[in-house]
Amino acid sequence: MQDFPFYLLLIVAITLLIMLANKVKVAYPVLLVIAGVFISLLPGVPVVHVDPELIFIIFLPPLLYEAAWAISWKELWKWRRIIGSFAFIVVFLTAISVAFIANYFIPGFSIALGFLLGGIVSPPDAVSAGAILKFVKVPKRLSSILEGESLLNDASSLIIFRFAMIAIATGQFVWYQAAISFSWMLIGGIGVGLCVGWIFMKGQKILPTDANMDTILTIVAPYIMYIAAEEIHGSGVLAVVSGGLFLSNKRHHFLSSSSRLRGVNVWESLVFVLNGLVFMLIGLDLPEIISGLEGVGLSSAIGYGVLITLVLIIVRILSSYGAVIITLIARNYITVADTRSPGFKAPVVLGWTGMRGVVSLAAALSIPTHMYPGGPIFPQRNVILFITFIVILITLIIQGLTLPYLIKKIELPDYDDHLPNDEADEMIKRELAKLTIMHLNEKYREDLEKSIFLQQIHEKWKSKIEESDQLLSLEVKLIYLDILNEQRKWLIAQNYEKDRHFDEDLIRKHIMKIDLEEERTHLLH
Repeated sequence: MQDFPFYLLLIVAITLLIMLANKVKVAYPVLLVIAGVFISLLPGVPVVHVDPELIFIIFLPPLLYEAAWAISWKELWKWRRIIGSFAFIVVFLTAISVAFIANYFIPGFSIALGFLLGGIVSPPDAVSAGAILKFVKVPKRLSSILEGESLLNDASSLIIFRFAMIAIATGQFVWYQAAISFSWMLIGGIGVGLCVGWIFMKGQKILPTDANMDTILTIVAPYIMYIAAEEIHGSGVLAVVSGGLFLSNKRHHFLSSSSRLRGVNVWESLVFVLNGLVFMLIGLDLPEIISGLEGVGLSSAIGYGVLITLVLIIVRILSSYGAVIITLIARNYITVADTRSPGFKAPVVLGWTGMRGVVSLAAALSIPTHMYPGGPIFPQRNVILFITFIVILITLIIQGLTLPYLIKKIELPDYDDHLPNDEADEMIKRELAKLTIMHLNEKYREDLEKSIFLQQIHEKWKSKIEESDQLLSLEVKLIYLDILNEQRKWLIAQNYEKDRHFDEDLIRKHIMKIDLEEERTHLLH
């Protein structure tokens, strides 16, 4: 508890740094890692030990779960082939490439140790790419592929990592046993995630829960999925992803509108803190990583890290072009998502979005110091850990800072995957208006003749069709916003009025209504 003020200040620093990152339009993971390195070098700063169990158990499940809720299942299924190839095949090819390069160039590295290192550094980090892409405009298909890949590549890399650990510990690799274990990890992980997700869905639908309970249950769900899958030696990552995708697509069946709205706010805050902490901890862990580097010169270790980083970048770019070539060939025999050639631009961007992050560091830290309790020291552990840190640092800084410039320079084409937002928005408004009027006329005609309120609704939606939701003038919009602001001030003042004893919950309810109305006004076209 004595370091609690330090971590409290750390959260404040993270918030300020993310504000700065948004101001200067730099991806916040880059800024947080760099800041963490500088803070760790300051005198008097406590040495931070990043417990891998902390990452895997506390941080990873909610981050993956939130990503699964945010992603579009429609887009995930549409681009399933390229997402699956990058999440599994490309990760495996990357691990093989790293294994042979490490075995050839790094003294003392066997093929098994190379595979271990490859499994650690092969998965790109989703948070980094997402944070960078929000500053630039990219086609929806590209962001969907990156989001989908990030959901699955952690699972495939950790499976490779686990098999490599077994091969190093036992000195042998039995392929058919590995195939059975691999199949079970996939089936068991997905099965547990779906089962736990189904139980939560039924429970929240049947039990008398409210918005607070529903929000708490959504936070608990990914932890139960992950732990349950790991207990049966399945993939905890796949359990969280599959369960999250299942519940995300069923959210309107078991969550009320209040639960959905409140849950979004809670999850945004939770993920904000978790993401900030994990990237800051990466930088803060530098002194401990360097202190464990014995028997290898610092310059040599940095050189190994640069070498492995180059391998990762080259393999990913080549894989991006390979995926395009295979798709162009496969379209002659099977149905593909898009038969048109994407050209050379999209693979360059896809290949450059290979920033590594927290999962790689957590996997490296989880390597035990000894082969078994009381046994020999685990070979090359400190070198693997240092190389992993260098890979994360280089990819975040170099690729992270240059990716926005690359995207703007290349000028990716508009693939016309979706209607333009303005056109689609106007179409949805008009169709909703038509549906409302038709429903009132067909089902509630008698009530419509009796109720003034229903007549007003009818006229309101009819005017939306006739006027096509005319634009508010800027002057009228500003006046209306000023009125809302005055209403808010009055309510806040009444909350502290001694002569009137308003319930604060009632005051907050009315303030929330004003806030929602203000947001609606901002969104009006």
